[in-house]
Amino acid sequence: MKASGRKLATLAVLISLVTPFSYASELVIAQPASATAMDPGFLKEAATLVDNIFDTLVLRDKNMQLQPGLATSWKALDDTTWQFDLRPGVTFTNGEPVNAAAVKFSIDRILDPANHAPTISYIRTIKSVEVTGDDQVRIHTDGPDPLLPTRMSRYPTYIVPPAYVSKVGAAEFARKPIGSGAYTLKEFIPDERVVMQANPHYWRGKPTIEQVTWRPIPEATARITSLLTGEVQLVDSVPADLVTTLKNKPGIHLEQVKGGGLTIYLGLKNGEKPLSDARVRQALSLALNRQAYTRQLLHGFGTPTGTMAGAKDFGYLNIPAPEQDVAKAKALLKEAGYPDGFTLKFQAPRRYIASAEVAQAIVQDLAAIGVKAQLEVPEWSVYTQQVASGKQAEMYMLAWGSTQTLDADAALYPILHSGEPYSTVSNPELDKLLNASRSTVDAKKREIILQDIQKVVAKEQPLIPLYREDSLYANSDNLTFTGRADARIPLYDLRLK
Repeated sequence: MKASGRKLATLAVLISLVTPFSYASELVIAQPASATAMDPGFLKEAATLVDNIFDTLVLRDKNMQLQPGLATSWKALDDTTWQFDLRPGVTFTNGEPVNAAAVKFSIDRILDPANHAPTISYIRTIKSVEVTGDDQVRIHTDGPDPLLPTRMSRYPTYIVPPAYVSKVGAAEFARKPIGSGAYTLKEFIPDERVVMQANPHYWRGKPTIEQVTWRPIPEATARITSLLTGEVQLVDSVPADLVTTLKNKPGIHLEQVKGGGLTIYLGLKNGEKPLSDARVRQALSLALNRQAYTRQLLHGFGTPTGTMAGAKDFGYLNIPAPEQDVAKAKALLKEAGYPDGFTLKFQAPRRYIASAEVAQAIVQDLAAIGVKAQLEVPEWSVYTQQVASGKQAEMYMLAWGSTQTLDADAALYPILHSGEPYSTVSNPELDKLLNASRSTVDAKKREIILQDIQKVVAKEQPLIPLYREDSLYANSDNLTFTGRADARIPLYDLRLK
């Protein structure tokens, strides 16, 4: 029996024997990977945890509509100036005021080149922040930026306490953050747990769940077992091969958000030979059997795609994933001067649905065209540091998307524009289009530009989109939970029965 078969059989026996225990008032959430740091402006991972400790000027409701947050209102004063009026009387949990000075400080620290913020791509359009009153700021942009309010709704624009950050420094703040959000950080032990406590003075009212513990459980079966035995009440990232086994288990609810996950792609270091040749990149793409990956390894919980943008993003263009064509791939390699193929290093994490298994399948598919991919599967905490600093392999698997803006800009600009922290691409044509997409106010014209960007990517393959994951969760019936299109887990909205 294969390993996956043994895993399923073992879990099936466990499910037949175990009835979930009664649960305490504390909520425990299992995740596949540990948080590595908690500074919301310098994230190298998903914002799931810090979403609950910090606030932004703008919120997004369950229907993905922008709503007032720390800002009660906002408006464009001219093409390059937005004014935000702040909610008076809000404080950080250490007593510092959430005021205009705090907003300016929070954004300035991301824009400061000396800080090398990995998230700067999202707000690079901002030129300066002007304090125009204790509860009012004006944000000036380099050119027209129709997405500015949306950029204020998630990372990296969480508002942080200036005095505390200045006192303890960036490293200590990442370990012991203080915000104005629904929860405060009680304990943070990397690779073990993050414990949050309800903020009794939260401006929206005290959350109903007093304490929440986030537990990293990398091994998939162990993650599900912890739910079945009552150790946790919510599992983030349910393994696709265990969904069918769980479906009819009493006391367990499965939540699937179709296309709600990130787009998995292969990053390529375009500046290094032979990847600097578009024909080579095209050959790599054509060698891959995306349909088999999603059908067999993701068990249908993923959709092959030829673009990084998601179907719910403004500017999305439906580009089908290329069909596998080994003969054409070999011909392209021969034309590029590599008739016998070549060798390259390839990295992939165990962070996404069956990502390590997909990586192994990619190695086999590339071998069929003579490309020897030397696969390494590093620990997630190590991998995130490598990718953010450009020290990853020539080819690497990563997930990206636009969950903070639901606009194709976030799915494209940070990983395609030359010089951005997560980009290994340098293409003048793409840079010109990407810059135009951020300065074009007319929605229809901007939509066309975003679609043109996706066409260039599909043609030249500076990176290789693979498929878009579904978001998969499982929770006990005593927890009220609904998956969101923006992949947030807002603890404030959850309820324990």
